[in-house]
Amino acid sequence: MSDIVKNCKESMDKRSKSLDGELKQVRTGRASVAVLDNVRVDYYGNPTPLSQVATMSTPDARTITIAPFEKKLIAEIEKAIHKADIGVQPTNDGNVVRLPFPALTEDRRKDIVKNIKKIGEEAKISIRNIRRDSNEEIKKQEKEKKVSEDDRKKLEIDVQKHTDNFIKMIDDKILVKEKEVMTI
Repeated sequence: MSDIVKNCKESMDKRSKSLDGELKQVRTGRASVAVLDNVRVDYYGNPTPLSQVATMSTPDARTITIAPFEKKLIAEIEKAIHKADIGVQPTNDGNVVRLPFPALTEDRRKDIVKNIKKIGEEAKISIRNIRRDSNEEIKKQEKEKKVSEDDRKKLEIDVQKHTDNFIKMIDDKILVKEKEVMTI
């Protein structure tokens, strides 16, 4: 496999993994500690991931509990959650912070699905841009006489196959996430 096709596939794979991370951040009807992955707590002046200063768990489908390793961090954790704007109001009892997730309304579910589709479309655009850049590089190498016309056509076909595979993979991931949002 050519370096261009290999780099193309690697770039598309990175974008696919990035999509996975974005979809984890999307709130569904179930409580998931993944919505807190980007929350940073001020820990002695350093922005620190929440997972490094507290234990997080989901005791039921609609609640996340956060037990800080140091009780004095409760106020900082609440501030960080407010700042992250995940759409949930934290409460605490002096020992743990609770995030109660309300049930999603039908309208809210539809809004979330629209957002999921938008995220998926952005991912597909990225994949197509990678395809375009790879094809331009292949044509450039043909002009420089590094690859023949036949090889160029074969390489472009390989790039298109990877593009089609990743677009289908993205569509599948989006469909699964939509079902998850609409069936809870």
